[in-house]
Amino acid sequence: MNTLTIVIPVYNEEESLVEFLPEVLSHCKTQGYNLIVVNDGSKDESLKILEGFQNDQATNFSVISHKLNKGYGSALKTGIESSTSEYVITIDADGQHYLEDVDLLFDVIKEKNADLIVGSRKNIKSASVARGLGKTLIRTIAKMLMKLPIYDINSGMKIYETALVKKYLHLTPDNMSFSDIITLIFVSNRHVVLEEPIRLKDRYAGVSTIGVKTAFDTVLEILNIIILFNPMRVFLPIALVSLSLGLSWGSYIFFLGRGISVGANTLIISGTIVFLLGLIAEQLSAIRKNLN
Repeated sequence: MNTLTIVIPVYNEEESLVEFLPEVLSHCKTQGYNLIVVNDGSKDESLKILEGFQNDQATNFSVISHKLNKGYGSALKTGIESSTSEYVITIDADGQHYLEDVDLLFDVIKEKNADLIVGSRKNIKSASVARGLGKTLIRTIAKMLMKLPIYDINSGMKIYETALVKKYLHLTPDNMSFSDIITLIFVSNRHVVLEEPIRLKDRYAGVSTIGVKTAFDTVLEILNIIILFNPMRVFLPIALVSLSLGLSWGSYIFFLGRGISVGANTLIISGTIVFLLGLIAEQLSAIRKNLN
């Protein structure tokens, strides 16, 4: 059994595949890696190109095809589920990743006995203003909600311990936010998550579709994950703010001799309800963790 599988999701990447795939195949052959490419319902000639390469290659190259476009995360999940190696690494099909960095992350995860290594693009400028804003929004919200030791949580290049990542795939979304959410899941469960700098090349072809809308979708997924694993990080601040405002407002009105404020009472009751809901969510979270 080979110890590393490279998983590449593909959606309408015919131009990039012609240039990038031969490099990947050659590298996998040299290093003894497995390669799984998941065609996510491409409407161009991507599948035809992949099948053409597959006919000329050895058995360590597999092509899996979705009949319909299910999303970036869904394609990654399909590829990871099909991996049988000890470790699995995901990279993008646009040719931006250096294959030498695959070897680097593979060496690091074995050397440091980590569960997840994130390929960090910390000092690399975003391809567009919208994409940069989206990434900043994601990082800001995530750090507000949890202690986050990783900077580039939405990097497309990550290497995992295969058996471990498979345990959490059912919690991850099918869209572009997969990369962020899987990282937060590993961090929330106190696995060893490290970060290693990588480099990026220009895309062979096409334009990234990641932007502000993707960021808002990801923020919603982040909230879902935080509520699942550490709900008090969401409920407790809201409860404390409501209770503090209600008590301050109510006390001020009361000592002025103007009676009891209905608005202050509403805030106090709301804060108490939110706190109790947080306690219930904590219990449900504990039950869910034990079931997993």
